[in-house]
Amino acid sequence: MPKYIAEVLGTFAIIFCGTGAIIINQESHGAVTHVGIAITFGLVVTSMIYALGTISGAHFNPAVSIAFAVARKFPVQELLPYIISQVTGGVLASAVLRYLFPGNELLGATLPAGSEAQSFILEFILTYFLMLVIMNVAYGSKEQGLFAGLAIGGVVLLEAMFAGPICGASMNPVRSLAPALLSGHLEHLWLYLVAPTAGAIGAVLTWKYLTSTVQTVPPAEVPAPIKARL
Repeated sequence: MPKYIAEVLGTFAIIFCGTGAIIINQESHGAVTHVGIAITFGLVVTSMIYALGTISGAHFNPAVSIAFAVARKFPVQELLPYIISQVTGGVLASAVLRYLFPGNELLGATLPAGSEAQSFILEFILTYFLMLVIMNVAYGSKEQGLFAGLAIGGVVLLEAMFAGPICGASMNPVRSLAPALLSGHLEHLWLYLVAPTAGAIGAVLTWKYLTSTVQTVPPAEVPAPIKARL
């Protein structure tokens, strides 16, 4: 049960702070700024990974949970409880934001600035690289694991910074689902459910290929002078 509560709390914090920054930016006529929104998303993701990662693994994202299951790094029987926990946290966050800002129409919902195809491709690529980083820091060296929060939060910040104005840079089905449900803006929702999930699975397949072949690469020869000093 603690791990499910951790997923609820972590997802709540991410949606509340991230989409809350979008709402407050609208309500304050741009005081937060787009850069501020991207930084908010990156910092809250980093913070929640360090705060709750040892309890639940800090998924906070159905696409990440599904990808871990595909990689056989996460029990399939835990998948549904995790997704339910994540959806619960996201919906609760959007409900609180609806109460605080009843006049806000979108509640931070993600909507394409251009075509659906454009946003689909962007969301696929953004989540692909996010998940690739997650896999490598989660299952890389111990030193990499220590910096997991910074690496993952940094990717979220980076991708939100440049792609947010076009596709919303969701990278997380719950991040789009929760405000869409509470605001009633369900148009285009399908692409924010499908594209991040497909991108995360694609990253896992790439990671499995890379890690399965890296062991066959022979270590580089150490030059003689260096050998002598060892």
